[in-house]
Amino acid sequence: MIYLITAIHVIVSLLLVVIILLQQGKSADLAAAFGGQGSQTAFGPRSASNLLTKSTTWLAVVFVFTSVTLTVMLQHQTASHHSVLSGTTTSQSAPAKK
Repeated sequence: MIYLITAIHVIVSLLLVVIILLQQGKSADLAAAFGGQGSQTAFGPRSASNLLTKSTTWLAVVFVFTSVTLTVMLQHQTASHHSVLSGTTTSQSAPAKK
């Protein structure tokens, strides 16, 4: 089950990166400054941004859900519940003399 959720998590991560990179910024594009026709897209200027925004939102929700699920499942899989810092040693050294 952990492998399935990990695979979903990786796929969602890659899709999230791609969809975020496809979105236009809120300011004008560089192409628009030089007279480019950036508004002629397959979905139209408004529906493409709405589709990408909704996709980003849902993928972010799935990403957070799979992150929390993996954390809980891996915590239950380990025999001892420990902190991240439980294996570190805290040794203080004396300041160097001049």
